[in-house]
Amino acid sequence: MENTDLESLKTSALNAIAKASTMDEITLVRNEYLAKKSPLMALLGKMKDLDPSERAEYGARVNSAKGEISNALDAKVKILEAKELRAKLESEKIDLTLPGTSEEQGARNPFYVVKDEITEIFLGMGYEVAEGPEVESDHFNFELLNIPKDHPARDMQDSFYIDDNTLLRTHTSPVQARTMQAKKGQPIKVICPGKVYRRDDDDATHSHQFAQIEGLLIDKDVNLGHLKATLELFVKKMYGEKRQIRLRSSYFPFTEPSVEVDVSCAECGGKGCSVCKGTGWIEILGGGMVHPNVLTMSGYDPKVYQGFAFGIGIERVAMLRYGIEDIRRIYQNDLRFLDQFKKR
Repeated sequence: MENTDLESLKTSALNAIAKASTMDEITLVRNEYLAKKSPLMALLGKMKDLDPSERAEYGARVNSAKGEISNALDAKVKILEAKELRAKLESEKIDLTLPGTSEEQGARNPFYVVKDEITEIFLGMGYEVAEGPEVESDHFNFELLNIPKDHPARDMQDSFYIDDNTLLRTHTSPVQARTMQAKKGQPIKVICPGKVYRRDDDDATHSHQFAQIEGLLIDKDVNLGHLKATLELFVKKMYGEKRQIRLRSSYFPFTEPSVEVDVSCAECGGKGCSVCKGTGWIEILGGGMVHPNVLTMSGYDPKVYQGFAFGIGIERVAMLRYGIEDIRRIYQNDLRFLDQFKKR
């Protein structure tokens, strides 16, 4: 390359610039002809070997060639940039005559509407939210709740077992047991929302998976009147000031005494209709005073501390509130069903 003729080198560079059709090709041409180790720079380096009388003319000719190549490169860059801009504008062109698009407002599933509202009601009463694992041990799911291995109440909560000692929880009561173990004899005021699982037939009122919000309050001098007042306030906030509750004696292994809680029928005002099956009342939840055995197993002295617990089925509350006849509708994500709850 040392003997390369200057005019030939310039002509070669200008031809390469003319043929370049992209910015990448122009970069390659610039590197080939104007980089530090390019033939043109090598010709400039020869000036030190020339006679002083020849250097001025020789340098002027080389710099002139270099200037022509640089100017040609700059001009071609402007052309290619303009070309790329036109192509980009063409590809991103918007047809302003097309009709506009709009996003349809979705609707929240009534399950989440009810879950959040129940949670807010009890948070307003000073309760905290406690959560626990859905895959639970037999110890927390049954034994700490006064349901030993041979207890017949287990038949009503037959579940999905991982192994002989591990299962999908059948209620959120294990969260209460875990909270009691963690508090180590201190007062408790929590609600425990979450999914639970039981081996059950899927029909209009049952599902193998559903959700509960259970509540637990433990302190000194707690009695059944406190439970009744708490649930009465919940029902009035949830269903309206005119609704009444009644407590019926029942049985749960982990509470004593235990009660079923009914709410007055909104359809007939307590007079009796097809919705309440002529009774004027609809069962909504169960509860009771925490069994002394449960308190003792978790480190509480039942002579000092008492407590109450209750369990609310979220889907059941939603079904009663909105007149949903089939529990499966809540899980199917049918937009025709969900559209009814846009303004709720």
